[in-house]
Amino acid sequence: MAVPHVVIIGGGFAGISAARALRKAPVRVTLVDRRVYNTFQPLLYQVATGGLNPGDVTHFLRSLRVRQRNLDVVHEHLMEIDHDARTVRLFDGETLSYDYLVITTGVTTAYHGTKGAKENSFAVYSRSQAIAIRDTLFTRLERAAVRPERHKGLSVVVIGGGPTGVEMAGALAELRDQGLEPAYPELDGAAFRITLVQRSEILKPFTPKLREYAAAQLRHRDVALRLGAGVQEVRKDSVILSDGTELASDLTVWATGVAPHEEVREWSLPLDDGDRIRVGEDLQVVGMPGAYAAGDVAATPQQLPQLAQPAIQGGAHVARQIIRAMAGEEGEPFSYYDKGQLAIIGRRSAIGEVPGIANLPILHRIRPLQRIRLLRATIPLTGTIAWFVWLFVHIASLLGPRNKLTVMVGLIARYGAHLWRTPVPIVGDVPAIRPHRVARTPPHRFGARRLTPDA
Repeated sequence: MAVPHVVIIGGGFAGISAARALRKAPVRVTLVDRRVYNTFQPLLYQVATGGLNPGDVTHFLRSLRVRQRNLDVVHEHLMEIDHDARTVRLFDGETLSYDYLVITTGVTTAYHGTKGAKENSFAVYSRSQAIAIRDTLFTRLERAAVRPERHKGLSVVVIGGGPTGVEMAGALAELRDQGLEPAYPELDGAAFRITLVQRSEILKPFTPKLREYAAAQLRHRDVALRLGAGVQEVRKDSVILSDGTELASDLTVWATGVAPHEEVREWSLPLDDGDRIRVGEDLQVVGMPGAYAAGDVAATPQQLPQLAQPAIQGGAHVARQIIRAMAGEEGEPFSYYDKGQLAIIGRRSAIGEVPGIANLPILHRIRPLQRIRLLRATIPLTGTIAWFVWLFVHIASLLGPRNKLTVMVGLIARYGAHLWRTPVPIVGDVPAIRPHRVARTPPHRFGARRLTPDA
């Protein structure tokens, strides 16, 4: 009897979680991704601001095979799904047959139709985008250091007041204060000014007190907050707000909004109004037995938040449903265990909401504890304690021991007690100064007769 074949499309949090959960199952697993690596997106802003190297937050997908012999990794792009024939067609023309299909392609940046946003701002959703921000920042700093209006420095505008935008603004402030100001004495005053733009309040999923704390910490780090107005247009050198205000911007970072990749519409799947794949309570695609979707690309009845934990838990749940289906058992509804949320503002400054005692791992399954309201209450964290929790959670969540070690060293170098005032940013790739060959030739050599050994 042939071994069932599970094809997983997407090597993000959900895809890797599903693949790993099938490690001991009697199946053949093929993981398809258009990149050869997994990106730990929660730390991309650290790459963008010179705190970590790109390799610190990426993990070679093929290395998963070291501990999982039933796994194949294919570097390709999904083009078409034929569910009747149970096949998928890849960009190179190859066709893969499957018994079970898992779609975990995640999402990408959404600009919501904002004029000029895609052309004139930098997103921070992939490794290449984070590197582009870092390189552009240093390039424009070098240009600012030699231009006549040196007192202006740079104006950096971050659009989006969610965790990504807040963490980006805070990390930019750390980068500026950590060593860029003394490194650029040519600039009169701050090396660059940071403005965070948000239509409403920042960090809306958090409680009001935590939002107020985060706003105060950003202002303490000289981050200007422009709240209450959206973005009408992004220009090459400015941002126009919905109230008519124009903010000068030498570098605009777009840190708000996500949406599924456009090609999802071409895969003959049931989609909701936001082009996310409609799934049932067990994460099986509606009307398509044997096909599942998990992570940000899946529109679940439970309305799960678009965070790493729902994707990780969803991927593992899909794997369990495949094992149950192979045994002829009915699917189980997906039950999300909320482990809380965290956001960092800067050195020893973060906010968090963690589960109460009754909702801690293992204890959350004990029903009598759930009846005690005090034990169920979410615990708010701020300051140094929240920062250490954030540090532990993010390092522990990385794939591979090398990444855990290098990220720990990088974050200690940026935030450590005696190291944080040392200028240690990972510099961007500023274009080298190389004059034309004619310009390199000394004037006295023009017109000189070239001598040969026999002359």
